[in-house]
Amino acid sequence: MTPLTDRVERALFAHKDMVYRYIMSEERFQRLKTPHLRDAVSHALGFGGKSLRPALLLYSCGAVAGEIAQAIPAAAAVEMYHTWTLIHDDVIDRDATRRGHATIHEEFRRRAVQELGYSQEEAQHYGVSLAILAGDILQGWATSALCELVGPSSIRAEVALHLAGRLTTNVQDTLVEGETLDIQYAAMAVEDLDEEQILEMLRKKTAVLYEFAAQAGAMIALNQPDPDVDIVREVGCFASECGLAFQLRDDILGVVGNEQTLGKPVGSDLKEGKKTIIVRHVLMKANRAQRERIEKVLGNQDASPPDIAAATALLVELGGVERAQTLAVTRVENAMRHLNNLPQSAYKQMMIDWGRYLVDRDI
Repeated sequence: MTPLTDRVERALFAHKDMVYRYIMSEERFQRLKTPHLRDAVSHALGFGGKSLRPALLLYSCGAVAGEIAQAIPAAAAVEMYHTWTLIHDDVIDRDATRRGHATIHEEFRRRAVQELGYSQEEAQHYGVSLAILAGDILQGWATSALCELVGPSSIRAEVALHLAGRLTTNVQDTLVEGETLDIQYAAMAVEDLDEEQILEMLRKKTAVLYEFAAQAGAMIALNQPDPDVDIVREVGCFASECGLAFQLRDDILGVVGNEQTLGKPVGSDLKEGKKTIIVRHVLMKANRAQRERIEKVLGNQDASPPDIAAATALLVELGGVERAQTLAVTRVENAMRHLNNLPQSAYKQMMIDWGRYLVDRDI
């Protein structure tokens, strides 16, 4: 572990603990009277991610001279919002595991068989249904948490209202559009896509929530619901660039990562047919035999482990991983200039370290 990784992960852990103490309140879970639904929501929140987005919101708030304790409800909202998108993403991608745990639809497929005596077909539908419903609960809780910004703190109601409206319209419309493009691109020929199209899809699917998190933190610090204030716009640009870098690094780890560390099979993106920057770069460069080996796996849910290994080796050998890493590092370097006008502080340094960590991480 590098000093940067150690420093960032210790800070992430501390801020995640603050956010999750807020999320996992007994009062919140008492509202769910159906055990399976309550268990599904709790299971999803226990997936064990690093909570990068809520941490960014808190760092941004602190860097703009705000009191981060006032921003905890918003950080919790971003975490719950992100979690529901993961639940639905797992259904779409037909993933059985996430970070070493069974996904919601897989966990409750099993429980439907074991506890309810369902047939496999009925259980599969039940698992997907519980996943959708748990996602719906978390989406609602996210909006509610933003409303909780107003109360004991001095945050203006206009700020909370603006953030709730923006998350449920601008962010959600963009994010769902990005997910739709990701699905559509999987069925398209690689020749019909260029890098800019793929990067724009990633911006919509991933970077938009990072941008929202950073801007929300700054707006809470300023107690002003104005996204056009220079500093709010700048931290948003920083986060958007870093969000793209995060997804590019995620795609890399899907090829060269450690399965035990990642908690999901390497090569799953290939089996889903995802047209990542890596895949596009390599397919455009490969000879006929190499292309056939990759296309044997691409979009094939029944691809064998040896075929997956051969395809992923080509993604490295032909420079796809290197290309994605170069783009990711460039995005983060570009992002840093958007912090130039922030006064020097511990939280500004946390943002800088956070951005560099995104392209240095192994999980």
